[in-house]
Amino acid sequence: MASLLKIRPLQHNDIAMVTQWARAEGFAPGVGDVSIYRHTDRQGLWVGWLGNQPVGCIAGVRYNAAYGFIGLFLVIPEHRGHGYGVELWEHALEHLVDLPCVGLEAAYDRIDDYAGWGFAISSPTTRWQRICDGNLIDDDDYSNGEGLQLLEGDSIPAMAVQSYDAIREPSPRPHFLSDWLHHPAGNVLALVDGNDCCHGFGRIRPCLLRDGEGWRIGPLLADSPQLAELLLKRLIQRHPGVVILDAPGGNSSAEPLLKRLGFRAVSQTLRMYRGEQPSIPLDEVYGLACLELG
Repeated sequence: MASLLKIRPLQHNDIAMVTQWARAEGFAPGVGDVSIYRHTDRQGLWVGWLGNQPVGCIAGVRYNAAYGFIGLFLVIPEHRGHGYGVELWEHALEHLVDLPCVGLEAAYDRIDDYAGWGFAISSPTTRWQRICDGNLIDDDDYSNGEGLQLLEGDSIPAMAVQSYDAIREPSPRPHFLSDWLHHPAGNVLALVDGNDCCHGFGRIRPCLLRDGEGWRIGPLLADSPQLAELLLKRLIQRHPGVVILDAPGGNSSAEPLLKRLGFRAVSQTLRMYRGEQPSIPLDEVYGLACLELG
């Protein structure tokens, strides 16, 4: 029997709806996130429809010819149990079938399902949360002792950040990162030396919690725990409220740093890959840009 589900590319008019779905699931989507996902790969986000009724969505974004990522995968509660999730999943996987490496973040109860499709566990990812009042730091904490400038927004040399990010991620992501860092919501900070070389950067953006609003930090990359702490404190100082950060388990310095700054672990997923397992220095990655696209 032919399926009644029609899978169509996500349109601009779908963005608000999908964002609210993600909010209801507890994904804590950032303001503007789904628009950036769509701009990264316009053929890589879909909505499943039963007639004129939307029932679910998925992203299967191609960053380039070497790497893709699956996320933003959900079926709304009243339409679960009918196989629509499997159809969405197969559609996204087909879009990425020729790539040497595909990543995703898996809930623990889905690990066996993804393993059956050829995905292997790489490392855990922990979501950390803290309620901040904006008084986490004193001015003395801004001194880094390494002669680095703390730059903000448009004063940051874009190519320096792109180069820094490219060797700390599974694959370069220039289009995504450019949109991510230039989005008007939130703030971006970077530590740059006299030769315009980047030694760390981070972004904070407003996000939508199930109940209310908060902030998400990511990416947060730095040469050392000390520089990561400087960036994190400065970002938090300007944005009081609930702050969320997703840290990879491959960075052994992230957990003690976050605990010392008053963050607590609230959930955990597992990064999984199909195909070539990326070899990247996670010890300099303190926060992922997002779980939906890595």
